[in-house]
Amino acid sequence: MRTQRERYLTIDATFGQLFSDPRTKLSTAEELLNVMDRDGVSHAVVMGMGWTDTGLAREVNDYIIDAVRRWPDRLSGFAGVNPAWKDDAAREADRCATHGLIGIGELHPDTQSYDLGNEDIMTPVMDVAEERGLIVTTHASEPVGHPYAGKGKTRPEALWNLILGFPKVTIVCAHWGGGLPFYWLMPEVANSMCNVYFDTAASPFLYSPTVFTTVANIIGADRILLASDYPLMRTVRVLDELDKSQLSDQQKRAIASENAIRLLDLALSPS
Repeated sequence: MRTQRERYLTIDATFGQLFSDPRTKLSTAEELLNVMDRDGVSHAVVMGMGWTDTGLAREVNDYIIDAVRRWPDRLSGFAGVNPAWKDDAAREADRCATHGLIGIGELHPDTQSYDLGNEDIMTPVMDVAEERGLIVTTHASEPVGHPYAGKGKTRPEALWNLILGFPKVTIVCAHWGGGLPFYWLMPEVANSMCNVYFDTAASPFLYSPTVFTTVANIIGADRILLASDYPLMRTVRVLDELDKSQLSDQQKRAIASENAIRLLDLALSPS
């Protein structure tokens, strides 16, 4: 992908938004595994992004399929599709599931140009997710705060509309769900979250370290999944914030490993 970077910038809107700065890092699967070894990470989820170009999406999905085949004990894979492709998105998600990928994502509605709450657009791919037992991960962003590349407008209300529309699909809201966990204090929101999780991707760039304790106190540590947004940052940086939090050792283990082991059905021992 590094050798094709300039071409990808011109053909894919999401890639163009996130990687136009030449300093933005890219990584191979081998490089990821080396970093995992250094950081003491036994297993990771790898995924594409909200591709807008169908050929690039399939190319990267094939790369992820190959990586998971080569290192099944280290990597799990999610397929990158655009729900706006409707039936084509559903077919690609189904193809990737047949080849061993266990999820869909990261969806990126802003650059992919659709509304998560539009059931006409979302139904084909979400039906595949339900039928195949796939986990769906979507980008999320805060309605307030500092701007950054890729922030967009996938805010808590948009996420909640997706959750309400597809209650049987397991949904992971990236980047702490853009603050959606704070609305858990509203009973109607909490009652709709049976199959919803939140990850910590890019957390040090978004929130102070107290976010771990604050969110765990609101929704419970069992709903939080450790994520880094590598190669934006290494997992060890997020782990350091978790380790320094005021959470109990059991809560820290849940976030660092136990929740993911349960959700992904991994044959691993919690650490």
